[in-house]
Formats: sequence, C-alpha cells, structure tokens
Amino acid sequence: MTTCFVFDVGETIVRDDRYWASWADWLNIPRHTLSALVGAVVAQGRDNADAVRLLRPDIDLAVEYAAREAAGLGEQLDESDLYPDVRPALTALREAGHRVLIAANQTTRAAELLRELDLPVDAISTSGEWGVAKPAPEFFARLLDFAGASPNEIVYVGDHPANDIVPAKAAGLRTAHIRRGPWGYLWADDPVAAAADWRITTLTELANLPIE
Repeated sequence: MTTCFVFDVGETIVRDDRYWASWADWLNIPRHTLSALVGAVVAQGRDNADAVRLLRPDIDLAVEYAAREAAGLGEQLDESDLYPDVRPALTALREAGHRVLIAANQTTRAAELLRELDLPVDAISTSGEWGVAKPAPEFFARLLDFAGASPNEIVYVGDHPANDIVPAKAAGLRTAHIRRGPWGYLWADDPVAAAADWRITTLTELANLPIE
C-alpha cells in the first residue's frame, strides 16, 4: 500500500534557532533570555508566543510581524535551517513510492519560502493558507483533502505531542513522533508521545518503518 507521509515543519524539518534569534534581535532582547522563556512556556504547555508576551505584555504580534516585513527583516528560511536528515529522508520515501507532503502551523510566507527550497515533496501547504491551525480538527480535515487519501493511508510526522500526535490520531491518521527540538525532548517519555504509532530520533528511520 502506498503511504502518504505528511510532515510538520518547526523542529521536525526546520530548526527554530534563527526564528527566535530574529525576534530577540527585533525586540532588543538578549537571545538567551527569549530562548529560556520559550522553554519555560513550553514546559507549562502554553503557546510559545507567550514567551514574547511575557516580555512585552502589550505587544500586537501581527503588527510587529508586518513591521518586520516592511523593514526587510521578516521571515527567512534557507538550506541552513533544514535538519541534515531532511533531504535524504524525503528522497528515500519518494523513491520507495510514497507520497510526501508538508502541512503545518506556519504562515503563508513560510509556505512560499519552503517551496523555494525545492524540497523532494509532492506538495506544501500551511495553516496560514488554510485559515485554520493545529490542533483544531478542521486542520486535519483540510489535511485529508490535501492528501487525497484515507486516514489510515497517512502518517503524520511531528515533534509536538499535543499539536501533532493527539489530534492526528483523533482524525484517524497514523503518527510518528520525532524526538528533537524542545517539545520532542521534553515530552519524549510522556504517555501522550508514547501513543504515537512510531517513535523516531531521525527522519531517515521513516523509510524502514514496518508499514502494512
């Protein structure tokens, strides 16, 4: 059976280092301070944007995002942001006859940047383009349409148990939890992450999963 592998983005195929460093620089905050606060809110199960709100309680993130874009300091994404196993893993899956997609909580601009990387995938889309984000069930309903496959033919790959594993399984998809990034490591041994169909430490393991 041909399987459709669908990938999360942040800390699954792309490192978030540059993203948070750029926000710290824009807000004139020490990078370590913002990074530590991101870790703190993650540990509390909160949205990572709350790290910025702790430092700037009155901030309007949409306004700041637009201001950064206008100043030429908006979102950036290039080859250096990819984890080194990304291209080999995606290529191996396609060579094995599987479909490979990217669908994640990212902006419309991030979708454009990802497409410019010419990754070995069949299609890319983001929550910004769909107008709905994980973990909402509506996101996974859109994902099913996007994939054009039945739930049991899809493996959703992500690092965040609450955003990726739980809602994907609730939608009937199979799941692979990757142990990397703050979410992946923090909750690696949590029962929620353990509920994934497979638990991996590198994307290259996906090509060898015992999928029936």
